[in-house]
Amino acid sequence: MSSIDENKQSLVHRTSAQRSTDTRGCRFCDQPLQHLAVDLGMSPLCQSQVEVENLNKHEIFYPLRAFVCDQCWLIQVHEHVHGEEIFSHYAYFSSYSDSWLAHAKSYVDMITERLELNGESLVVELASNDGYLLQNFVGKSVPCLGVEPATNVAQVAIDKGIDVCNKFFGVKTAEEVVAENRQANLVIANNVLAHVPDLNDFTAGIKILLAPGGTLTVEFPHAQNMIELNQFDTIYQEHYCYFLLSALEKVFEHHGMTIFDLDVIPTHGGSLRIYVRHTEDIDRPVAEIVNRVREGEIAGGMMELETYKQFAKRAEQTKWNLLEFLIDARRQGKAVVGYGAPGKGNTMINYCGIREDLLDYTVDRNPFKQGSFLVGSRIPVYPTEMIAETKPDYVLIMPWNLKTELVKQLDYVREWGGKLVVAIPELEVI
Repeated sequence: MSSIDENKQSLVHRTSAQRSTDTRGCRFCDQPLQHLAVDLGMSPLCQSQVEVENLNKHEIFYPLRAFVCDQCWLIQVHEHVHGEEIFSHYAYFSSYSDSWLAHAKSYVDMITERLELNGESLVVELASNDGYLLQNFVGKSVPCLGVEPATNVAQVAIDKGIDVCNKFFGVKTAEEVVAENRQANLVIANNVLAHVPDLNDFTAGIKILLAPGGTLTVEFPHAQNMIELNQFDTIYQEHYCYFLLSALEKVFEHHGMTIFDLDVIPTHGGSLRIYVRHTEDIDRPVAEIVNRVREGEIAGGMMELETYKQFAKRAEQTKWNLLEFLIDARRQGKAVVGYGAPGKGNTMINYCGIREDLLDYTVDRNPFKQGSFLVGSRIPVYPTEMIAETKPDYVLIMPWNLKTELVKQLDYVREWGGKLVVAIPELEVI
């Protein structure tokens, strides 16, 4: 064998992890990141869209690789784009999901009673979006403040009469809020930790903001579900981290806080709501459910590198299955369209290399997305009425976490014999 052939053979046999190893350290503990969890190729920023005037302009694609730290077991992607570029103007509005609005109202009712919140309390929500949650505290006359970096989204909340601090959150903002108001009896951080590039600064800010005896609640998709249920499309550049309970316990402990209780909730494909206190607040002992979930992560192999190798293989299989379905449908002359334009949908579409030749268009309830095009694929986004007008054979539901809600909304597709499709966790034709 020639030296050239030997070099080729050597190159072919290198693993993806070897090709993808980066010298940057873990976002929390700064240990070298040496283990690749999954490689989703190159992808643009998934929580944005392409406007008509930019159709003939280039887009920037970034490596979309998730690593796992073998010291603290934090799953993470590298920061290729600073958070201020992503979140200063944002396309995601929480109020366009009916089930999410209902979830927020139910939470506010529960936590108001549990913590006995009243007109003397202060609630602060980090990443308060368009006021979807805080509007419920306003209705109960509980003083509240939103901290929201996206100016366009924050303005919607302000128009609802909600007090909003239009800044990124961290130690500096926490000190400013405490100086102008007071410390919070309840701090809420729902589905925001994943969006935080500087995890330690954000968590240290919470420690400052939280009043003595106060409670922090954090909701986040449980990374164990992401791994076990093949939810790889929740990985994108705007999500810097993916959390196990075990990893978050280390993060909060480092910053003088303790997770003392949790709820297992169905949102976003299976989430945890954790309750956090100052470590010195020993009157609230750690509930047994916290120990059970941690032990479940260990039993599920979440601290074993082989688990992540199998996760990567399942992602590849999902890609092949979806492409086979779409190609077969096209060869049969069937029309396939999408429902929704979420970040996870863009991850899936760009990972699979899907374009208009396989997916005619997609629709979305959010008027800020209608009339635009999906990033990377340039698939057009229309109002939801487009489905009834064109009567496609298949509708691919991209926000699979809203499957139950959307199956009911799309029941009218049956009128012309149309069917619904989801790709996660396994390809399913409904």
